[in-house]
Amino acid sequence: MRLETVKEVLNARVLCEGEGLDTEVLSACGCDLMSDVLAFVKNQAMLLTGLVNLQVVRTAEMMDMKAIVFVRGKMPGGDITELAREMKIAVMSTDLPLYMACGKLYDAGLHND
Repeated sequence: MRLETVKEVLNARVLCEGEGLDTEVLSACGCDLMSDVLAFVKNQAMLLTGLVNLQVVRTAEMMDMKAIVFVRGKMPGGDITELAREMKIAVMSTDLPLYMACGKLYDAGLHND
């Protein structure tokens, strides 16, 4: 699924485009525990989280994630978006709760096969 589609499905605000909204993600991980992200993430994944700190970006970079979506209307500070921009990771924010955001992406065809 292209990040442009993710934006539309989640009615998300793009805060940082990373490598561009035409970037493909093959799976998603909805999680607030970064240790679980490290244990279970697959290639070209996207992280959906309500946790707003620099460790989220550092974890996403370590796992070669292409995008981070902050849920529940959370808005990261400038330090977070700047670090993501440097690491070429797209950042979005949606008002949806984590459960609903993951469900909408699944319904739209983003499966972790």
